[in-house]
Amino acid sequence: MDIATILGLLGAFGLIFMAIDDMAAFIDTPSLLIVVGGSIMVVMFRSSLGEFLGAVGVMGKTFKNKLDEPAKLIEQIVELATIARKDGMIALEGQEIDNPFLSKAVSMLVDGTDPAIIKSSLDRELASTKMRHAMGAKIFSAWGEIAPAMGMIGTLIGLVQMLGNMGDPKSIGPAMAVALLTTMYGAILANVICLPIAMKLENQADLEAANNELIIEGILFIQDGGNPRVLSDFLASFLGPKARAKLAAA
Repeated sequence: MDIATILGLLGAFGLIFMAIDDMAAFIDTPSLLIVVGGSIMVVMFRSSLGEFLGAVGVMGKTFKNKLDEPAKLIEQIVELATIARKDGMIALEGQEIDNPFLSKAVSMLVDGTDPAIIKSSLDRELASTKMRHAMGAKIFSAWGEIAPAMGMIGTLIGLVQMLGNMGDPKSIGPAMAVALLTTMYGAILANVICLPIAMKLENQADLEAANNELIIEGILFIQDGGNPRVLSDFLASFLGPKARAKLAAA
């Protein structure tokens, strides 16, 4: 699990709830339906059902921390290169590899696939992964834009109901609640949930793409029969200065 996501989300809602004395006063079903239900329907309207459901699936990445550290990937690729140079490509078949992208690349090496085909296939998968993650981020970014707008619509509805029933004092309170709570719900949904998810998906997509590019370069190096001792330095350009120094020390 990604601790930062969990702590950030729980902390944000915890601080909001700490400022509320009477929780019941901040719960209004019509306001929730307008903001949450209405924004979901608008997001579905602007996209296909498959894109919407795919974005919900991609959202799970914000709560999981499954990205491999580039330095560890480099160490594993160098180890694979050493095995391949010593015992041949077929010796890579029995190696345990958790990263699915690296596993696919190694399988293609074992099968003796042409280098041009390996690069083309991995580049296509890299582009497909980027597009899928970008689509999920766009869905949540759009949701973050739509939620405050739906809150404003709810505010206008509440004001119209209030102004239309000024002669009935009992109706003013519920109408005003709808007017104010929809704005609050829209702001919370956008700024506490949707937009942070969109930003985190974009960041994770960039990190995963960088890892996959590292893997492609390493696999092509192994395919060319390069020296494993040189491979570590060759791939170190994907690391930051601190990680590069740590890798060199190791």
